[in-house]
Amino acid sequence: QRQLVESGGGLVQAGGSLRLSCAASGSIFSINTMGWYRQAPGKQRELVADITRGGSTNYGDSVQDRFIISRDNAKNTVYLQMNSLKPEDTAVYYCNADFIINPGSMRTYWGQGTQVTVSS
Repeated sequence: QRQLVESGGGLVQAGGSLRLSCAASGSIFSINTMGWYRQAPGKQRELVADITRGGSTNYGDSVQDRFIISRDNAKNTVYLQMNSLKPEDTAVYYCNADFIINPGSMRTYWGQGTQVTVSS
């Protein structure tokens, strides 16, 4: 069974840091882009950051220069280092990945989400 499992969420004070991890498992030929999205109550899900298999990154404007996305292709794992956290970063964070099931077949998977709460 292919899945993404997130870890590392929690409660932190403003100005603090957290590191999220997301590990992919199951029958996977390869993984293309991996990323993190977030959704706050009453708001739409938004891109936080994503990273290609080759290491090219893309960040949402609100997290630029504070968050760092990275991945370990050998472990099929993506990380999100979150620094200088603000109360407005409070949200459920979801991992996302484009699995190559076999050559020519790709499917997008989502993790179950992990809560990040930043207190002021």
